[in-house]
This record gives sequence, structure tokens and C-alpha cells, in this order.
Amino acid sequence: MLPARSLFQEILDDDESFRLFCSIAAGGESQGGWENGRIAALVPQSERALAPKIARHGADEDKHGRIFNALMKKRGLEPVPVPPETDYAMLLERRGIGLAHDRLRRSEPLTVRDIVVYLSHSRVTEQRAADQMTMLRARFADHPEVGRAVRMVSHDEDNHLAYTHEELLRLAAAGHGRLIQHTLRVCVLAEIRVHRDVSLAVMARMGRVLGWPRTKSALLVAGIHAVYGYERLSGWRRMVTLRMPERRNALGGPTPAPEFA
Repeated sequence: MLPARSLFQEILDDDESFRLFCSIAAGGESQGGWENGRIAALVPQSERALAPKIARHGADEDKHGRIFNALMKKRGLEPVPVPPETDYAMLLERRGIGLAHDRLRRSEPLTVRDIVVYLSHSRVTEQRAADQMTMLRARFADHPEVGRAVRMVSHDEDNHLAYTHEELLRLAAAGHGRLIQHTLRVCVLAEIRVHRDVSLAVMARMGRVLGWPRTKSALLVAGIHAVYGYERLSGWRRMVTLRMPERRNALGGPTPAPEFA
């Protein structure tokens, strides 16, 4: 497998691949912001204490979208439309994972079951996001162009992951444990397939933009399939395990300072 640092550096060094990467990231984050905002507005009365945390989650996702757009703007680049085959959030929704947008557009309050579905979906997808940002932070935290953005987004994703663990454990203690475990398993098995498909689509696009030779593209495809094989066999279990996080009440307290523009 090719080193992650050299791959991302190659994407970072080329304006067209960087614009595609940031456009895909910004689109997904903005959609997450909208979803969380709607969920916060529709939280059932019994879970109203959760609403500010969900709203904070949505505000963070909106902030991340602005960060990726700001990175493009600094280079004088405009966003490009997100290719449908790379739209992670849309593909998950099509598989019935999370709360459907049609449901969120209505004004009906959600149920506690809906909140379990939302948090379970978030626990799985935030694990993916936190892992990816941890990898980028390890390699690019001090990069003069993207380092600050990587650090800020990574910190937020760690908070989001901690919050989902804590809230799901609270709901499990309230008697929803069996539903939570079932929902987590359904979510993760769908997510690892979608992540594989999106990774293949993104790498194919990047390969065309950057002119990768067939050998390099074949190695990347093999690596993506190998990761999927591991996750399908046993790696998925880590993505559904619940542990009380070290960061307690990660989305409570004051709203952090705004991001750079």
C-alpha cells in the first residue's frame, strides 16, 4: 500500500485534485450540518436536554464546510459539483442508514427510537471521520497551508465521537441497549460497504486528474479492497463498541471561537 502522506501530498500539490478533495469534504460537512440542525429542532420532549448538543454538532459540521471552502478560496479556487458516486452521506441515506431527509423536512417531533437511530449512525460515521482526521493530523498538523484546519477539524471529530458514546451509553442504561446494538450493527455493515465504494470512486477520480499509471491505481484499489475485507471480517466490531469517553460532556459548555476565514 502506498504511504498515506505521499498520496495526500500529491493531492494537496495539484490545484484540481485539491479542489475536488475540498469540494467533496465541504459538501459532506454542510449536509451533516443541515441534518443535525433539523434533528435538534425535532427532538422529542423527553430528550430536549440533548437538543443543544445536537445543534452544536450541526454548527461544527457547518464550520467544517466553511473551512474547506476557505482553503479553496485561499488558492483562488471555486468548488466543483460533488460527483454522485463520491457522496458518502447521500449513499448512506439511500441504503436506509440514519434518518431520511423526507422525515427531517417534516415538522413532526422525532421519537426516542429516532434519536437512537441518529446517535447510532453518528457513532459509526464519526468513528470513520475521527480516524481519518487522526491520520491527517499525524502527518500534516504542522503543514503551513492545511495544518490549522486539520487540527481544528480533528479536535471537533474527536468531540463528536465522544458525545455519541456517552449519549448511547445513557440510553442503553435507560433500557434501549438491544435496539442500540442492533442499529449499530446494521449501520456499520452498510457504512463499510459505502466507504469502500466511495474510496474507489474518489481514487478513480484522483487518478484521472493526476495521471496516475495503471500500476499505482491498481495498488490503491487492492489496498481499498484489503481494508474492506478486514473491516468486513472483524474490524467492524471496533466501530460498534461503546465505552465511556475520557472527554465527558464534549459538546456541552460554551461554543468555541470561530474558525479562520
